[in-house]
Amino acid sequence: MKDLRECIVYEDDHLIVCHKPPGIPVQSADVRVMDLECACLEYLHQTYIGIVQRLDQPVEGLLVLAKTKKAAGELSRQVQDGRMKKIYLAVVDGSVDPSEGMMQDHLIKDSRNRIGHVVPQKIKGSKEAKLHYRVLGRQDGKSLLEIHLYTGRFHQIRVQLSSRGYPLIGDRKYHPQGNAQTDSLALCAYKLSLIHPVSRQEMCWEIQPRGSAFSALKTEDPQV
Repeated sequence: MKDLRECIVYEDDHLIVCHKPPGIPVQSADVRVMDLECACLEYLHQTYIGIVQRLDQPVEGLLVLAKTKKAAGELSRQVQDGRMKKIYLAVVDGSVDPSEGMMQDHLIKDSRNRIGHVVPQKIKGSKEAKLHYRVLGRQDGKSLLEIHLYTGRFHQIRVQLSSRGYPLIGDRKYHPQGNAQTDSLALCAYKLSLIHPVSRQEMCWEIQPRGSAFSALKTEDPQV
C-alpha cells in the first residue's frame, strides 16, 4: 500500500471506507509493519481512528473506519445487531453442489497454531458459525461463490468451506497441498452496506476484486 488515497472509496467528516489490499493488516503489533490503522492516522493527521470491523490480513475488500468516537459507537452497534452487512466473493477448488445453501457448524479456534476447526457438536470453547452461499459461476474445476455471513468467527469462511472439500484458492493455511494458482487468497469483501451514523442515510458500496483468481473465472449471474 503505497498511498492510502488509492484505497479510499468514500470519505466524509465522520467515516472513511477503504478497499483494503490483500496482505495488509488492519492492525499490527509490529511497529515495523504499516497497517491500515497507521496509514489512516497518517493520512488524516489525527490521533484517533475507530476500528469497528476487521478483515484478516490476506483478505481484500471493503472496510469502514470511524473518524470520531461518536461515529465509532454507532457503527459498532450496527455490526453487533446486523444492520451493517458485508458480502464476500470467493473462488474455491471444486464444483460446489448444491448451487445455493446454508452452512451451519460449530467452530473452535486453535490459538497456538492460529487455525480453526469444525467440531461435530457444541463443546467447550466452540462457537456457532452460519453462512449462506450462492454459486455464481463454475470453470475449470473451480467455483465462484457469493457469501453472506450471519456470524463473524475466526477464519469462518475458510474453515467452513475447506471442511466440506471446497478450499479457497490461494489458501496456504487450509489448502497447503494445492498448487500456486494465485498470488493471493481468493476472498474479497466486495459489498458493504450501513446506515450513516449521523445522517441516517442507507449507504452501499461495491468493488471489483483485484486478485488474479477472480479475473480468471467468469460469473454466470447477469446481476453480478
